[in-house]
Formats: sequence, structure tokens, C-alpha cells
Amino acid sequence: MIDVFVSYAHQDSTWARKLASDLSRYGLRVFFDEWEVLPGDVILRRTDAAISDAACAIVIVSPASASSPRALEEYAALATAGATGDLRFIPVLIGDAARPPFAANRVWRDFSNVDERGYEQKVEELHAVILRQTAGETPGGSGASVREENLAAALPSPPRPLTEPEQRAFVICFAPADAAYGVALADQLRTAGLPVWSAADLKPGDSQFWTIRQQLSYAAAVIVLMSPHSQDSDDITRMILESMLHQRPFFPVLLEGQRNYHLAHTWYVDARDGRLLRPAELKLLRDLNATEGIAQPATPVFPAPLTRPTVGAVRVPPAASLARLESYLAEGEFTHADLHTTAVVLEAADRLDEGWLGARHVRAVPSSVLAGIDAVWADHTHGRQGLRAQAARSRVRRARHADFLALSVVCGWRLSADAAVPRSYREFTQLAGPGPRGGFYPTLRNPQNELFLDWYDQWTATVLAVQLRAQDGGNNR
Repeated sequence: MIDVFVSYAHQDSTWARKLASDLSRYGLRVFFDEWEVLPGDVILRRTDAAISDAACAIVIVSPASASSPRALEEYAALATAGATGDLRFIPVLIGDAARPPFAANRVWRDFSNVDERGYEQKVEELHAVILRQTAGETPGGSGASVREENLAAALPSPPRPLTEPEQRAFVICFAPADAAYGVALADQLRTAGLPVWSAADLKPGDSQFWTIRQQLSYAAAVIVLMSPHSQDSDDITRMILESMLHQRPFFPVLLEGQRNYHLAHTWYVDARDGRLLRPAELKLLRDLNATEGIAQPATPVFPAPLTRPTVGAVRVPPAASLARLESYLAEGEFTHADLHTTAVVLEAADRLDEGWLGARHVRAVPSSVLAGIDAVWADHTHGRQGLRAQAARSRVRRARHADFLALSVVCGWRLSADAAVPRSYREFTQLAGPGPRGGFYPTLRNPQNELFLDWYDQWTATVLAVQLRAQDGGNNR
């Protein structure tokens, strides 16, 4: 078994040889071709065998490697092996080099312009990561069906399923401008004995997008640092939507400005004076950590949203909201688009704090907003999704549950008129199927309301009010 395979361009051999020697000095089994490929060996076969036998690969990215056919071919083979999740793929940057596309979704380490001490620290870190990877290694499976083999051949980088991390943690989400507070908060929680994770804890070779999704999907709670910087960050918004999809509890902390657009219907900590969490707030997190593993605690651990929040939520212009909706749909992120659509409608009705709306509230929603939402959904799904697509299947004529029941069946929100709607938003969206099923979106369902007993009634009222408003062409009723 090889601990680490070192890949490099010929022009970088001196630097690569030193790195390989230093890793060997730590006791790692290093494949470095100058040492391992013997006279008479078929180089390609020897290299392929080593890649298959390696737990990790360090890929040295440099100006020379960008123009080296041999290096690029080797890097591509390593990237493909890393995409399966069996090989940790660590890009190491030297010189003034940009990361190539195959390394773009991996956490890298930059050895450019480091002094001797900085170099040694980075080598020690690589050693620790590689050692941990080999210690935790598990044998791969075999015996895949012919169909799976065909799919693997056609799609060499299949989606990697999310698996539960070793420990569920409180995930802190913050924009770079709020990093100082984020790091201090993480230290406070760790001192309090709580498990904590943030993007600052990514390790060399991690697939950052997959790792972040993994941590969010299984988070004990998602702590969002609210500020103008995080509100404007598309990355933070996607983290919030991903957490909503998996119905993780939120613990927002307001640092500056107004409350986040998507977290308006959530209790929050006001830390605009720069303070860290108070003992009572830390106790809330401890209580939640104590209930981890219980499917549904008897009562919510965090307080209910404030009826009259001290600080208002950010107002986003409709054009900006629709542009963000369009970006989600262009990427095929239907669930993110669905959650965002609900927020757009609630904001237009000035009901973000309540998380739902009724017939008297929907009058405040401009017809242009509903028309814009419908147009974006229809444009990106060839007319299969959107408010008009839903109305074509079952027109809502009155604000009655019978009308909602009929609409929910034809849209696929429930399997039959007698069937219950899945309580979990994640399970609910799976009813859309891989297509997804025509007319399923937008659902206008708000996962944050589902902590409360009347969530279904609020969802019903929202859908009926919006459908009636959309179908009457914007006329007030």
C-alpha cells in the first residue's frame, strides 16, 4: 500500500524530490517515479498500478505543469480516481500558477513564497492529513452490475453520496469579512465543550463543496453570522438553503445591519455590540446537543421567533431576487429555487417575519412579482413548472381546502386525496422525482414553519392565496 503518490512536471523535479524526501522522513511510503520506476519497467503500467494502490496523491501545480503533456495526463488520471472518493487528491501550488479545472473543487495548499519555517509547517500538515487518511481507510466494494459499470464508463465522475460525518457539529457560516468573529465564536463553543465546524476546518485534499454539504446536512444546528457581507454572499445563501432543505435548526447571530432575508422567521441573537454568546444562549446550544439523535424533541429547544423583532429583515429588490432565482434554476437546483421563491413571495407581502400569508396579505404582492416568478420557472423548465402550469392542472376557484386538496394531488404533493403530505420537506421534495414531475414547483412550502403544529394550515393558506392572486391577473378581491 502506498501512502502518497507525488505527481509533477519534469521541470519541477528538484522541488518535488525534496517534498517526497521530507514526507518519507516522516515514515510515509511515498511513490516518486525517480525512485520507483526501474530500468525495463513499462512506465505507464507502473504508474497506473501505483495510482490504484495509493491512498493519497499530491499533485504539484506550477507554470511548468500547465504545459507538460505527461503531467496533465497523469493529473487527469488522479482526478478521476479522486472523484470516486477513494483517493484523496491534494493540489500543491508552487510558482505563479492557477489551479487547473480538475483541481478546482479541491482544497489546495500554496507553497509559493513561503520561508523555511512555513514550508516545514505545511509539510507537517500534509503528513498529518495523509496519515489520518491511511489510518481510516476502508476497503472498496466490488461486484457492481453491468448497468452500473456502463454508467461509470459514461459518467466518470458520478455524484458522491452524502455520508454522516464522524461527529455532528454546530456549523458556523460566515462571510470572509466576519471571519474574526466567526473564529472567536468557534473558540468559545469549543471551550464550552461543544462540537464545532466551519469552512476554516477544511483540510488539504477535501472536496470543499461536498464536505460543506455533508456538514450542513447533518449539523446539530447551523449558526449563521448575519451581516451585510453574508447577506450579499451567494455562498452563504446557498448554505442557508441547503440547511433548510435538510431541516436543520438555525441559530442566527446578528453582527451588523439587518436580519438575513431567508432567516426572518427565526429567533436570533443580537450581537451588534460585538459580544460573544451569553451563558443562557450557550445553554440553548448545550440543550440541543443533548437532544441530538432524538428525531423530534418534545418541545423546540430554541425560542419561537419574535412577534415584533427589534431589527427588520433585509429588503431585496424584486429584480435581484428574480435574478438569484434564475441562477438556481439554470443550475438545476430546484429545491433551492423553491425555497427562494417562497421567500420572494413572503417579502413582497411583507410577511417574512410570519413565514406565511393569507388572502388579505397577498393583495400587497404586485402582480409583476408573481408574473416574474412564473416566467422564470416556465422558461427554465419548458413550461412544466410554475404557477400557470399548476393552474392548468387544477384551477383554484375559492380559498377552500377541497381546492387545495385537488391541486396537491395533481401537482404530486401527495400520492392521493386520502394520503398525508410528508412532514419532512426533504422527503416531500423527493416526490417530485428525478424529472421532476410537471407542476410540482413552486410549492410555497416553508420548512421553518414546520416546527409548529399549524404549519399545514399556514401552507394551505399561502398556496390558495397566491394561486387566486395569480389567476385573477393581479386584481384585488
